[in-house]
Amino acid sequence: MSEAAHVQLIHPSRIPNRWVQLIAGAIAMMAIANLQYAWTLFTTPLKAHFNVSLTAIQVTFAVFIALETWLVPFEGYLVDRIGPRLMLGLGGILVGLSWIGSGYAETVRGLYFWYGLGGVGAGVVYGGSIGNALKWFPDRRGLCVGLTAGAYGIGTATTVAPIARMLKTSGYQHTFIVWGIIQGIVVLAAALFMAKPPLGWVPAGWKEKEAKIREKVRSSVVDMTPAQMVRNGSFWMIYFMMTLVAFGGLVVTAQLNPMAKSYHVDKIVVFAGMTALVLAIEVDRILNGVTRPFWGWVSDHIGRENTMFIAFMAEAAAVFALLQLIHKPLWFIMLSGLCFFAWGEIFSLFPAITGDLFGKKWATTNYGIVYTSKGLASLFAGPGAAWLFTRTGSWQRVFWAMIACDVTAALLALFWLKPVAARTVAMADAMAKAEAAATPITASKPKMGVA
Repeated sequence: MSEAAHVQLIHPSRIPNRWVQLIAGAIAMMAIANLQYAWTLFTTPLKAHFNVSLTAIQVTFAVFIALETWLVPFEGYLVDRIGPRLMLGLGGILVGLSWIGSGYAETVRGLYFWYGLGGVGAGVVYGGSIGNALKWFPDRRGLCVGLTAGAYGIGTATTVAPIARMLKTSGYQHTFIVWGIIQGIVVLAAALFMAKPPLGWVPAGWKEKEAKIREKVRSSVVDMTPAQMVRNGSFWMIYFMMTLVAFGGLVVTAQLNPMAKSYHVDKIVVFAGMTALVLAIEVDRILNGVTRPFWGWVSDHIGRENTMFIAFMAEAAAVFALLQLIHKPLWFIMLSGLCFFAWGEIFSLFPAITGDLFGKKWATTNYGIVYTSKGLASLFAGPGAAWLFTRTGSWQRVFWAMIACDVTAALLALFWLKPVAARTVAMADAMAKAEAAATPITASKPKMGVA
């Protein structure tokens, strides 16, 4: 059966509303956010319980990020083939079991296993939700991917205070178990609303919108397979840049608690009974969520590469300022927040440019491959940064490495990625025209979807 004929069998009333799916994906992302962004709260009690070094504990974070990212291409392929509902449901079960198992773990290896299991589940949810947004919103790609990724960034903002209180009153084991149950149930419920677009689906008025969008954002008319994508120079530049920038944000994510302790601001109460550390995490998570739709929206209007240059340079400036003023509680709060605001946009800009250059049919799989760069960066940001701190007794060299990575990525975006991406789109357009000229015209038309 041809794709066009398959589309005709799908009644429009059976196509789920794409905005409902966007909300469901955002809720699922919020539910998995604690696995990454609340981790820093658990490092100290875990270190004390297992009586091991910070480096050993941060291996857990690296294992989580590695499994969350490096399996996404395979998980994304399954989502592209069978749809997101079943896969996200499975991800929800794994996420719940992860924290429950971590609460019962009595060895460091057991902790690695259970937290790593959460990485597998979180990768399914993250990749599936982002991929679904890329497919359903070709007309608002930067904004809607940003909203989905932003939910992951902001999710912990509503839970970090109760988690911190429960850690203090009931211990990390009870906290893991209770919140594991909550998070698993929420993801399972959200998965029920998810579905992939039918073959050939486009949003209402797409033909008119497409020309206007391409005036601002370079986008390919060809759907590249993962094999085609990895043979393209644009892919490797995107991968390298995301690795550079992901490193800095993951350092702050994983090491904020140890950094605060090193500079003696972790226990200073600054507002409503909250310490500088807890308030910093609250602010960081809010700005980490807001930044993704904001920069995604900006990139829809001025282009992905221009936006990357501005944001990455802002990140470098924020890290430099934090290095100078981290010992002052209020500056620690504000500047760590600014670091997240200038960092979190990579999770809207890189999936958006992946969809722009390589198409939407294999969007989940293709971005899943790009997303593995976060796993590579985690090796340096988690145990790598902890090792460098232990060896030197200072975070200064880590900060300077973050600054160097941000500046390098900013310059690459403007002076290398921009022309390379232009050539990729031009080649794809030429390929599409050649195929159109060689293909007989048929009467089939794509089914128009819900707006």
